[in-house]
Amino acid sequence: MPAHARAGAAVEVILPVLDEAEALPWVLARMPADFVPLVVDNGSRDASAQVAARLGARVVYEPRRGFGAACWAGLCAAESDTVAFMDCDGSLDPTHLPLVAEPVLGGGADLVLGRRDARRGTWPAHARAANRFLAWRVRRRTGAPLSDLGPMRAARRVRMLELGMTDRAFGWPLEMVLRAAAAGWRVAEVPVPYLPRTGRSKVTGTLGGTWRAARDMTRVLGAGG
Repeated sequence: MPAHARAGAAVEVILPVLDEAEALPWVLARMPADFVPLVVDNGSRDASAQVAARLGARVVYEPRRGFGAACWAGLCAAESDTVAFMDCDGSLDPTHLPLVAEPVLGGGADLVLGRRDARRGTWPAHARAANRFLAWRVRRRTGAPLSDLGPMRAARRVRMLELGMTDRAFGWPLEMVLRAAAAGWRVAEVPVPYLPRTGRSKVTGTLGGTWRAARDMTRVLGAGG
């Protein structure tokens, strides 16, 4: 890892990856200065890990399948004071990471989520509806001013580890918000553009994937986060 990342001057960007070799070059090429990619390969069958390593990213491996498992492995492997998370399918542009991280770096918020601003046809209607419903339930429960459970987010690393998230599937993003709100964190969101993803979606682009994500998040809501 670069020395400036170890010293805490950079933000490590945790990128959970499952068969994203096609999108990785675009994502990594657009990483802003002082944002260091940390790719977590979650059992890819393509050359994702090799592509990421060849392009200079640090790569860690998490054999246990699950979005939350990959995110947790990345969080445990990170060393910077502040970390960010984002999908690595090309639907989010890394150049917008500073918008999400700045409120945390400046002390104005403890957890910041990127509210996805999608053009028509970019975000399937079933996925948008499920996300909107879950965000509404989170607002009712926590009072957090969220309209989207967006995957681009930032927080302080040690504090996030202390939240003790246990979900290792698609409930992870929701559990993070519930535990942060319960701990008294200042939660905020900022708008970020949402783009057509590269390749075939494994989650929101399919009814089955959306159902699994909604099921996992509903389970977390039922358990109280």
